[in-house]
Amino acid sequence: MERRFTVHTSDVTHNTSSDTLLTVRDVSVRFGTVEAVRDAHLTVAEGEFVALLGPSGCGKSTLLNAIAGLIEPDSGQIELRGIASDSRLGHLAYMPQRDALLPWRTVIDNAILGLEVTGTPRNEAREKAYELLPRFGLDGFGEHYPSALSGGMRQRAAFLRTVLAEQPVMLLDEPFGALDALTRRAMQEWLLDIWAELNRTIIMVTHDVEEALLLADKVAVMTARPGRIKLVEKVRLPRPRNSAMIGEPEFVEQRLQILSALRGELAPIGGQW
Repeated sequence: MERRFTVHTSDVTHNTSSDTLLTVRDVSVRFGTVEAVRDAHLTVAEGEFVALLGPSGCGKSTLLNAIAGLIEPDSGQIELRGIASDSRLGHLAYMPQRDALLPWRTVIDNAILGLEVTGTPRNEAREKAYELLPRFGLDGFGEHYPSALSGGMRQRAAFLRTVLAEQPVMLLDEPFGALDALTRRAMQEWLLDIWAELNRTIIMVTHDVEEALLLADKVAVMTARPGRIKLVEKVRLPRPRNSAMIGEPEFVEQRLQILSALRGELAPIGGQW
């Protein structure tokens, strides 16, 4: 079988052209009397990494769920390759905030779940997953159950499942939010390396400005609820990237710019900042 993930980071040039893969056009979502998202607009190019950033409760995850097809907008439309689609569910790979690994299935059997659902023969699916275990830091753990894994390993197993779905767009909802600071930083660097090889389009929800700037090509900042896209900022850091860039002047300047945009969306605590 032909092996995957054979491209090295230095060989990859991600698509920065205007080839739009996904468009969110004036999308609004309501839950009863609560307006979660209002007139959100976003374009994502093929091969691009986009971070959705905003205050807690601003509708980031709601917008991601609408893109995934888990919920339908009350107004507006979402287009894939220029075609409006009401049947996106199953056509985009989705990784929720928690790893959502099934405790009764081994790492391998969790990883192949999406392939099984789409009809891939079990033996073929397991072979694909086994070939990728070393690249995901899970070599030797294929037949272990989730309870035997660390938090970082569980997230890598969940990401492997997302990758194996083989969809052009991967939606990540705060994938590292539950991890401790050291593990989180290690996972960010790991994701940078893996994404360079994947050459997939990623939309990731985060509340961490540093994480957004370190990982993404552009950062979309949302307002407080009802969430709107108030700023789309192209990240000026060159690739490949690593955590040492956090102290560079360009990084600090963009971090302050985005924090300034966010500051007006945060409710004061105790009546003052």
